[in-house]
Amino acid sequence: MRRFALPRLLLPWLLLGPWALGSTGADVGGSPGECGRCVPESCAPARCPAPELSVRDDCGCCEQCLGTEGELCGGRGGAGGRRQARCGPGLVCVSQSREGLGAAAAAEQLPEELEGTGRCVCKEDGAVCGSDGRSYRSVCALRLHSWSSARAGHARLHKAHDGECKLAPVIVMPPKKIHNVTGAQVYLSCEVKAVPTPIITWRKITESPKGVKLLEELPGDRVNMAVQVRGGPSKHESTGWVLINPLTKEDEGVYQCHATNMVGETQSYGTIKVTDLSKYNKMSFIAPDDDM
Repeated sequence: MRRFALPRLLLPWLLLGPWALGSTGADVGGSPGECGRCVPESCAPARCPAPELSVRDDCGCCEQCLGTEGELCGGRGGAGGRRQARCGPGLVCVSQSREGLGAAAAAEQLPEELEGTGRCVCKEDGAVCGSDGRSYRSVCALRLHSWSSARAGHARLHKAHDGECKLAPVIVMPPKKIHNVTGAQVYLSCEVKAVPTPIITWRKITESPKGVKLLEELPGDRVNMAVQVRGGPSKHESTGWVLINPLTKEDEGVYQCHATNMVGETQSYGTIKVTDLSKYNKMSFIAPDDDM
């Protein structure tokens, strides 16, 4: 049987296999079975928010960043068939709808690079209070802030307790000074921030015949006065109103907005000055002389 001899120049290529075809670092990023020769110089620089999020890619060649909460993850597509980032510690990649992936994915056809992608979601749901007294939307957000804090040379943070941090009432917008006439409709408002939500009450400061200051709870038995409270306008804020209609001379004075919760209390003051319109109606005016 006659045998054919292979050209000598071809033998080294057959022995080395497909790895000798000159793959570079630009070819990495897929599954390990698709990895080529690693050329670190061809790797794109990775700028991770914290060193703890820096890892090697699937081929062990280029540095890449793990995804943080809310970032895209997984999937496969686009140029080179590259995947989105893997999620960082404490996070899982959850598949998303077109709406969840944003405006680009809501188009008529899902872009190739978003096929099969999801978003990184914290395994532990719910807000937490950090050791710095700040509230974080999740323990993952707290962990990321702790890494950034340590990178800047500050102390690391830890979870103080589940749920948002407690906050004593703080007056965001105090009552104002009002000057109006009898018969008008006026109101004082007061915005307060606190966690838990504060209880807001209104009081009118009066003075006894002996000169002692007294706090009159409102509305009391005043038929021309109403007190209302609602949440907002921002998160953890409440707004209280005292509405007076019609305004009388007896309503003149100083009003106290008082806010309290399980952590503490605070107060702020507004004033109402009233001009008696009936005095002007009773005044007679001398008609001008026609000869003048």
